[in-house]
Amino acid sequence: GLTFFDRCILQADQALRTIFAEPVGSGRENPARSDTDEPLSATEKAESISLMRINHAGEVCAQALYQGQALTARNREVRKQMESAAIEENDHLAWCRQRLDELGGLGFLAETEHQVVKHLEGHLQRLPETDRRSRAILRQMQEDEAHHKHTALDAGGQELPGLVKKLMGTTSRIMTRTAYRI
Repeated sequence: GLTFFDRCILQADQALRTIFAEPVGSGRENPARSDTDEPLSATEKAESISLMRINHAGEVCAQALYQGQALTARNREVRKQMESAAIEENDHLAWCRQRLDELGGLGFLAETEHQVVKHLEGHLQRLPETDRRSRAILRQMQEDEAHHKHTALDAGGQELPGLVKKLMGTTSRIMTRTAYRI
């Protein structure tokens, strides 16, 4: 079986995938695939984007909840149930993300990528000059993340309000500082 430390590493990996990559779900079909929309007015579309963005954020938080519960569960059966729930929540996360893509509500994703590029720049400044291999990885990641941002904006994402960007930056700093100290 896995040790507690092994499970911590797996949970950290899952958290990073939840925030910065495609979450791994159960593979269930997106329920929106079997339905079609009536044309949305600009106001309706903006409302749908806002609500789906909230749902997306909620699913990210649900991941933290279920992954944390799975990590700390002493009972193996409870741990399996929490891990199973987390996989289903990943389906929800993927579906919300897909819907935001369809609605053109990609500004949130674009800003996330922007924050990651800034984060990587800070790491590149702090890394020892002699650690060329780590630098090569971070430069490639930075290039990829910048591309992801532009892809989101090109697909219809809108720049977010300054207050939202600032809040995302603050949240990012808290998360990275916590991960650094663990």
